[in-house]
Amino acid sequence: MPTAFHRLTFLAALVALAAPAIAEEWRIVPDSATQIQYSFAPIVKRVAPAVVNVYASRMVAQSLSPFEADPFFRRFFGGPDLGGPAKRVQQSLGSGVIVDPSGIIVTNHHVIANSDEIKVALSDRREYDCDVVLSDQRTDLAVLRVRDPGGELPFAEFGDSDQLAVGDLVIAIGDPFGVGQTVTSGIVSALARTQVGVSDYQFFIQTDAAINPGNSGGPLVDMAGRIIGINTAIYSRTGGSNGIGFSIPSNMVRIVAESAKSGVGHVRMPWIGVRFQEVTPDIAEGLGLERPSGALVTEVGPDSPGARAGLKTGDVVTSVDGVEIADPSGINYRLATKGIGATVSLRVLRDAKEYVANLALEAAPETVPRDEVEIAGFSPFTGARVLNLSPAVAEELSYPGKAEGVIVGAIAAGSLADEAGLRRGDVVVEVNGVAVTSTRQLAGLADEQVRYWDVVIERKGRMIRSQFRG
Repeated sequence: MPTAFHRLTFLAALVALAAPAIAEEWRIVPDSATQIQYSFAPIVKRVAPAVVNVYASRMVAQSLSPFEADPFFRRFFGGPDLGGPAKRVQQSLGSGVIVDPSGIIVTNHHVIANSDEIKVALSDRREYDCDVVLSDQRTDLAVLRVRDPGGELPFAEFGDSDQLAVGDLVIAIGDPFGVGQTVTSGIVSALARTQVGVSDYQFFIQTDAAINPGNSGGPLVDMAGRIIGINTAIYSRTGGSNGIGFSIPSNMVRIVAESAKSGVGHVRMPWIGVRFQEVTPDIAEGLGLERPSGALVTEVGPDSPGARAGLKTGDVVTSVDGVEIADPSGINYRLATKGIGATVSLRVLRDAKEYVANLALEAAPETVPRDEVEIAGFSPFTGARVLNLSPAVAEELSYPGKAEGVIVGAIAAGSLADEAGLRRGDVVVEVNGVAVTSTRQLAGLADEQVRYWDVVIERKGRMIRSQFRG
């Protein structure tokens, strides 16, 4: 008859056999009152010192009333003598996390965008001035460096966001509403959210851990105390947490942090020379697919990595290295997190047959010199910085069209170009009937004295014609 010892031995053997099926040792469902009383305090104690409050400030023009702007009324009513446009300090508050003991900090791009001064405060109230090492609008991520850390700083390590599963416990740490460092807990509600509209590389972790304004840039950590996301957005009609928050996966954050450490100055994403489209239900039916998923190839550039891999227009990419692809955002994310120099295996559907394509991920080439120019003079382009388009420039500015012509890379706030409505990413097609082919040519055209300007630009695939007085 089996003894208690034999039963325990048998149970231990069953647990040992089941162990390989458990993805992580910490992924255990509580099954007793004792386990439910477990505390997150040891994890918070380890990670919280690496979480910082980010204070960013910049000078902005102060709007004046019509009476304040008029010199006569200023003299008559004894108002201030304004020698130039009034300015005020605009401040923003967010969170960040130290990822390297030398003082490298990751936060959101939108937290520090256009800031003149950035300070961070640690949980022990130490404050430091910071410099922006890299700020990437496409991923909504920024990397800061503490100017004078005075020694090693506490930091948190990255985890592998691909190992997350829906239902995993997570903790969000940040400074919501500026009240001070706060910790909230929840679970992973969903993975691979791609309709959030926060960045170009839309692929987010959704969580019900309370995330509020001020949490942006703070870490989402797993039960091993590792960063598995950077909190970036909430879904709310009131500005408060409704239990729907989104985080940028750590595998994308790691790529941006490594780009900053390399000193490149911007995030270099893999270029394959292929354009994709979402597979709609109608397209899926036309291609004989069981369901609308994957990324439909709509264009393959000649002599591009995609062409060398054998991809053709009409192919549907269904997976990358065995991970299923739901839409073009999914494939862009998967390729971005693999990094330049890697080779990935794509499962491709063509004519109702599947095959595997090996795709080399390369850096986008600069086929023509970018020849960046800031337009001066008096024209609708004054204050715009323009570049010659190439695959490299198109990749940096997230321009999806053909890599030829002249594109707007940046616009000075309050400049004539800003007032004319030009935007970053606009392609200047034509000026006063002349096709624009280079930045130097555009600078020459903008320097002409004319009575009016007739300008054609391309914006997100749409041609826009505008007229301005000279």
